[in-house]
Amino acid sequence: MRSTAPSLIKFLQAFVVMLVLFQVTSCKGQNTESKQEGSDTAAYTYRPGSVNGIGKWFMGREIAHVMGFQGMEWLNRPEREQEENVSRLLKNMNIQADDVIADIGAGSGYHVFKMATQAPEGMVYGVDIQEEMLAEMKRVQLKTGITHVTLVKGSAQSVNLPENKVDKVLMVDVYHEFEFPLKMLASIKKAMKADAKLYLIEYRGEDPNIPIKTIHKMTEGQAVKELRAAGFTLVENIANLPWQHCMVFQKGS
Repeated sequence: MRSTAPSLIKFLQAFVVMLVLFQVTSCKGQNTESKQEGSDTAAYTYRPGSVNGIGKWFMGREIAHVMGFQGMEWLNRPEREQEENVSRLLKNMNIQADDVIADIGAGSGYHVFKMATQAPEGMVYGVDIQEEMLAEMKRVQLKTGITHVTLVKGSAQSVNLPENKVDKVLMVDVYHEFEFPLKMLASIKKAMKADAKLYLIEYRGEDPNIPIKTIHKMTEGQAVKELRAAGFTLVENIANLPWQHCMVFQKGS
């Protein structure tokens, strides 16, 4: 027993040194990332937050975890029309027959194929970062025979769309999950035509009675602050949806 005690002490000492070095290295890497991202107009910061957040903050708001494909059934729930009045949202967008529309974070395609029927001479891009979501949209496309829908695999930093192509951009309850909001907004802006409109749909953070977790809501003030930093201007906030903001942005002058 006496002969093993020094070995145990040495092991514990070595373990403590490795743990300290790991923590120092992690902190350095985190600070470096913050400085690099901060060069995109506004800095990201890191600190503990909600269990539903990623511990990364942008302009005072914690970024939420991305909803996985496991939540697809919730996206397609029968009561969604009643809860969100999607039909009214699409009317708010004033979709024209030849519009080119991009649905960013399209998920299962709930909005994609509804918009496609209203723009028969145009194109709808269904953009998502999850292969399972893209596979579901492909399944629906084959089932419906709608050919003017183009599925696009996006990334955490780009929507991967062609430049100066899109008339309307739709983001439904997804922006607050962007890991790199400034870079994503820059790529969206690049894809938009000069007079294009961006429809930002988020659960109203001002209303505590809306049965959605706080981290998955946004106030108008917060949204305007963040999109202004990326070069967008609020045109109007159409206040006719049950639970959500319908904020309309354009490229700033």
